[in-house]
Amino acid sequence: MKKMVSVLMTTLLLTVPVASAFAQTSQDPVKEKAKKLASKIVSDYGASGIQYAIRDHGSVVLSGSAGVKDKAANSPVTSDTMFGIGSISKVYVTAAALKLAETNRIELDKPLITYLKDFKMADERYKKITPRMLMNHSSGLYGSHYENGFLFEDNDTKTHDELLAKLRSEHLKADPGEFSVYCNDGFQLLEILVERISGLSYSDFLKTHFSKPLDLSSTKTPRDTFDRTKLAKTYAPEIDQALPVENVNLIGTGGIYSTAEDVSKFGDVLIGNRTDILSEKSAKAMQSHEYRKGVWVPEETNTINYGLGWDAVKLAPFDDYGITALSKGGDTQMYHANLTTLPEHDISVAVLSSGGSSTFNSIMSSNILLEYLKTKGIIKEILPAKTFQPAVKVDMPSELRAYSGLYGSTGKTVNLEFKNGEVDFPALFGGLVPAQKYVYTGNRQFKNRDGNLTLSFDQAKNGNTYLKLNAYLNLPGLGQTVMVTYEYQKLDANRLDQTTKKAWEQRNGKKYYALDEKITSVGYGNQALLTQEITVNADYGYASGTKIVNPNKAVNAVAIPVMSGRDSFDLNFYKKNHTEYLTIAGQSYIHEDGIQPFSQGSSAIRSISSNGQAAWYMIDKQSAGRVLTVKAPASGGFAVYDAKGKLVNFSKISKNYSTVLPEGGLIVFGGHAGDIFKIDLKTK
Repeated sequence: MKKMVSVLMTTLLLTVPVASAFAQTSQDPVKEKAKKLASKIVSDYGASGIQYAIRDHGSVVLSGSAGVKDKAANSPVTSDTMFGIGSISKVYVTAAALKLAETNRIELDKPLITYLKDFKMADERYKKITPRMLMNHSSGLYGSHYENGFLFEDNDTKTHDELLAKLRSEHLKADPGEFSVYCNDGFQLLEILVERISGLSYSDFLKTHFSKPLDLSSTKTPRDTFDRTKLAKTYAPEIDQALPVENVNLIGTGGIYSTAEDVSKFGDVLIGNRTDILSEKSAKAMQSHEYRKGVWVPEETNTINYGLGWDAVKLAPFDDYGITALSKGGDTQMYHANLTTLPEHDISVAVLSSGGSSTFNSIMSSNILLEYLKTKGIIKEILPAKTFQPAVKVDMPSELRAYSGLYGSTGKTVNLEFKNGEVDFPALFGGLVPAQKYVYTGNRQFKNRDGNLTLSFDQAKNGNTYLKLNAYLNLPGLGQTVMVTYEYQKLDANRLDQTTKKAWEQRNGKKYYALDEKITSVGYGNQALLTQEITVNADYGYASGTKIVNPNKAVNAVAIPVMSGRDSFDLNFYKKNHTEYLTIAGQSYIHEDGIQPFSQGSSAIRSISSNGQAAWYMIDKQSAGRVLTVKAPASGGFAVYDAKGKLVNFSKISKNYSTVLPEGGLIVFGGHAGDIFKIDLKTK
């Protein structure tokens, strides 16, 4: 998800005493650590506001914040400011399904089709998928259906309602249970399962079984009625004003709003301290080392190792202290969150922010927990961050050159050449790790110059060769984190006939623009979220991480555990009225060459077609530099981008219906089928 801009901050800290003498007298080191880290995330890491809470044996022992809730009002974040918690929502829907299992209304290891009779796929293996596989990311589903899932001030349930229908034409990327790779759709299916079995909407289930009995007064969903002014404002780069409220309508996957104190209270449920809400047996089941059941990276020290719902059930660096830590991160387009719990010590911490990243929040959670454990005497000292020696290049065995070739991960392929003991490797983790050179250092490993990143090869039991990355990342002022993942899978050459090769070569570097997103979509605020750019390696027979099958079809080519294989897709192209279109996961895109110029007279009418799809136009020389004024219905809106894809105006954010048109840019209109826009175009 895209990162937000940073702002000046104010700080508000509140401590609530607990029964022990320690908690009443010895909070200062923890308060200062939390204050320092929160302020750093606001000042240097893109958060406008951040909130945190530590809960120990059921009582809040630290609750604080930094930054602002609202820039314009310069109002501080307080303990009752609400944030989106993103994928932390997954542990809520996991707990909901486990509650149903406790009363024998479902069984975790029975096929999902036992309960969802209308769940069907174009791949017979789907019949083996179980509720447990949805919870531990091992279902084999492609990953995510995001269409209309992130909307501004719009709680449309279209994504939820259409998921089963879309899955009917789709395949799996792996046998169910073969390996775990992050999968949002699994938790959407859990949400549907909870609704079908309980007879309640998912929002009502949460309210009835969790929020009311736990007094989670600030835990809501987009379908709930509540005071939305309590939500922290969100911001985007180069947009001065606050954005409209973001609704994540993938509620089971990432749609809950809450506060740090509420989330930490739910943490008590997840570690087995509220057996009136969730049994200890269910809480223990969530902590099981599910990732070990399939293909996985060999290292045990990691920040990702799935349980049921949890991202980590053996979280580094706590395993270095012999302490079990559970963690779940969450990112929407605008909000970011982390929940970390220590079940053996009945301690939980939650860190929520507007802007920033769940990675930053996770590092903060770990650091203040370690400080807290030290102050309580549970650990004697905090171990220093790991240090590394600069890489020293040695002679590379000639047989390692055989690993040169094409590698793929979701959406991309890369040609890697292991030659003369060196390899150039692309950027990782969304640019957090820049592109750089790695050199051979012995033991079949390549390291970057600083020695904190290690590449090696794994021949997994499923027959695939993976390029493994062991990364220790130091974030100045925050701390260190470790990630061990399979980043790429080696691909075999897929020879194409000349007709197929030519068809795909013509698509290389071409862009396709989304047609099915509602005009309220958060995506219109960032053109990249609505764009698919196709990269083709015709010599090897692959395109954007897919294997080319024929002139108009390519299928997912990678089966990578952990994270890099998430959100897989097939590419399907077709032509209509001489214009090429692309479909991915049931969502339609139009080829850039099929977008018509916006040239017209001083006034005209534009309308949304009967299929409700967005209407894209290219801003040509005749229109460029002129002032566009649009009279739109309440259901309609438009967005304008310059030639580099930078947002110029999005009416649903700015409420401004007049814009100077940039040459070479794009304009898109969206709304309900039949909506009419009156256009006025004048010389500036």
